[in-house]
Amino acid sequence: MKNQIQLITYVDRIGCKNIAELDQLLNVELKELFGGVHILPFFYPIDGADAGFDPMDHLKVDPRLGDWDAIEKLSHSMDIMADLIVNHVSADSAEFKDYLVKGEDSEYASLFLTFEKVFPNGATEKDLLTIYRPRPGFPFSKFKLANGEERLMWTTFTQKQIDIDVHSKGGKNYLESILDRYQTSGVTMIRLDAAGYAIKSAGTSCFMIPETFDFIDELTQKARKRGIEVLVEIHAFYKTQIEIAKKVDFVYDFALPVLVLDTLFHGNAENLKKWLNIAPRNVITVLDTHDGIGIVDVASEGDEKGLIPDSTLDGIVDKIHTNSKGSSLKATGAAASNLDLYQVNCTYFEALGKDENAYLLARAIQFFVPGVPQVYYVGLFGDANDMQLLEATNVGRDINRHYYTKDEILRKTAGSMFQKLAVLMKLRNTHSAFGGDFSLRETPDDILALEWSNGDNRISLEADLIGLRFKILGTEQGIVKPLMEV
Repeated sequence: MKNQIQLITYVDRIGCKNIAELDQLLNVELKELFGGVHILPFFYPIDGADAGFDPMDHLKVDPRLGDWDAIEKLSHSMDIMADLIVNHVSADSAEFKDYLVKGEDSEYASLFLTFEKVFPNGATEKDLLTIYRPRPGFPFSKFKLANGEERLMWTTFTQKQIDIDVHSKGGKNYLESILDRYQTSGVTMIRLDAAGYAIKSAGTSCFMIPETFDFIDELTQKARKRGIEVLVEIHAFYKTQIEIAKKVDFVYDFALPVLVLDTLFHGNAENLKKWLNIAPRNVITVLDTHDGIGIVDVASEGDEKGLIPDSTLDGIVDKIHTNSKGSSLKATGAAASNLDLYQVNCTYFEALGKDENAYLLARAIQFFVPGVPQVYYVGLFGDANDMQLLEATNVGRDINRHYYTKDEILRKTAGSMFQKLAVLMKLRNTHSAFGGDFSLRETPDDILALEWSNGDNRISLEADLIGLRFKILGTEQGIVKPLMEV
């Protein structure tokens, strides 16, 4: 994967009708801004119960978006990342429907995880209460087979998402068939979606247990043999992220979004600096994604302190709600049909009170910390919360999943904030110092100074966290020059 900024986007929400139009957008209107694109679920169908994360057919591109040839064509100009949804398939998939009709006689019976497979002798109250839950309720749903028998299936996320038995022959074949399809279609990186929940074992939390690490390692080796790098998506205590990073190609730096908010809200980089001294280096950095702003990644766990004191963290969440004039409250927690207990649903621009300088500074910090930056499509345009879409769907995360028209995209790219952000992005993509060594200069905590050096080439960011101003200095042909100032 190129050490350049990636776009993370849905095909049909960024002013494009299909993959061919996305190809054109990336190579014309957004030329030179991205070295890669993470295309959020483009499988059939894209409009299921979980916006494509509940595929009926993981091996089929939704015909409304194009086909595998269109994916392969885009790969000629852009690194492509795609999701490998390892934990579940749609309850409407042909495989699960066949299982409901034929039961254990179905050729797909081994693909699905039943309650009985994990708890053959039944489960105690303690067993059930030990299971880690990101969402309300227990992770099981009752289904009736054609012969009248009932089965309790694992459904970690929703009743429309049936968990896979990844250890079974059917489960292994299923996941490897997707890897094979990606290999032939030019996908060079995958994100393992919901991998932390893939392994269930009686008497454990069924989340990031030792066997989960083994599973991730095994799947990573299979991907690497096909020339595919692996990104693991885990929202968890920061020490867990550090451990996972040792076993895979990339993890997300999910701690960064809240640490940057903490830094800018308080004019103090103490907590961020501590994290940068211990954070993994093989990371994809984000400020926003198709999900909410993660809180668990910086919070305490049991008696262990988090990256931000819990009392301070509560204040940050309150500040997000204040900055958004309460709109994020309408999309978070029990206010909407939310499935995640550990996230605040809000665009990053709105979380910063629509302060353009603060937003550009946040992006500058993201681009200068170690890792490959990824920019979410709504964040690319620095947009506000989509209350209209939230009202229409009552899905909390839709507040940050706007459907742009082509005209909106053209207006946004002509705006002054986008133009400044584009300058910043091109610097991150082209300056050779970013291929070298990172250093965090010692400064008072109201100043943040980040620097990269590669031979004689250097680039540095110095940020005034009280005034929310920054300047970037860098070498051009051996001479140090101011490259950008906000």
